[in-house]
Amino acid sequence: MTRQRSSYEGVAVTVPVTVPYLRYSTHAAHWFIGQALQALVQGSGIAKEQIDGLTVSSFSLSPDTAVGVTQHLGLSPRWLDHIPTGGASGVMSLRRAARAVQAGDADVVACVAADTNHVDSFRLTLGSFSNFARDASYPYGSGGPNSIFALITANYMRTYGAKREDFGRIAVDQRSNALKNPNALFKKPLTLQEYMAARPISDPIHLFDCVMPCAGAEAFLVMREERARDLGLPHVLVRGAIERHNAYADDPVMVRGGWRMDRDDLYAQAGVSCADIDFVQTYDDYPVIVMLQFEDLGFCDKGAGPAFVRSHTMTHDGSFPNNTSGGQLSAGQAGAAGGFLGMTEAIRQLTGAAGERAVAGAKFGLVTGFGMVTYDRCLCTGAVILGSSN
Repeated sequence: MTRQRSSYEGVAVTVPVTVPYLRYSTHAAHWFIGQALQALVQGSGIAKEQIDGLTVSSFSLSPDTAVGVTQHLGLSPRWLDHIPTGGASGVMSLRRAARAVQAGDADVVACVAADTNHVDSFRLTLGSFSNFARDASYPYGSGGPNSIFALITANYMRTYGAKREDFGRIAVDQRSNALKNPNALFKKPLTLQEYMAARPISDPIHLFDCVMPCAGAEAFLVMREERARDLGLPHVLVRGAIERHNAYADDPVMVRGGWRMDRDDLYAQAGVSCADIDFVQTYDDYPVIVMLQFEDLGFCDKGAGPAFVRSHTMTHDGSFPNNTSGGQLSAGQAGAAGGFLGMTEAIRQLTGAAGERAVAGAKFGLVTGFGMVTYDRCLCTGAVILGSSN
């Protein structure tokens, strides 16, 4: 059965905001959300009172809520959504905001993700992250995402013959990109030798396979294209977007993501093929997930990820630019804001604001999301193709 879908024509995304990351902070998530909102107002010239839509994504905002944020920050939106899908929240926030704008439910939607990182908050977050995953893994002395993704990584290696060096190529190239991103936490080059020699965390995962938790925020505005043009705001256009939940539940351990189910729809919406994509911003909580996406998005066949990364350079000026900001592996993971990092970076790339890490002549960028880990997979996937407005 062919699905009939309304296009995203006429929807603009603009004013990418990054609230600089901090390794630790005593500020609450509210503070970072407020900093992001202030930057959106200043960057757009739109008064706070004219922002009539809001999406909020955060792990550490609890027990407060998105509606509590409106009172705290003096907003009065007529459209509000809380997007609790972790690393998939950036794509899903954009999808919902785009439809709200198209329907006339809101004129200007602020999409914000932020988290803090107190000295002990990460441990507390892990302890309450998922009762389902905790109850399945803790009796065996295992817990937290490192052990879960060690299971996924080891299974992928056994199934498709990947080596640690293959994952290392992803991490090393992303570090190279991060060195040209002033917002990245990591400032030192990373060699493949250093990657291989790093201390083990949960076999086969070693130190540089893991993101660094931090505090910070990412945000952007969604509005009609005419509004962005009238305001003189550099913007990108939404060409297509997909999301999927609990895909391939029959895989004993995750080797496929929901992108694979819907990628043909994604490219059809945008009127392009994967060969037309100039850069990819993959959600990168661990390198194995980046490799899965290269396959599931159609850039190579399933199981061909290792050969693909061996034959490509993934730096901003390489043959296959990926995570040109450095991604979470080298910029840092500010909680749910990690799901927005690829979006803000793609907007900068397509509006000429990426500086010395710019992908030359880029017209189309693909941004993915991936979130809500259980003990052997993540449940939420999404992707969006953004196009230059020029």
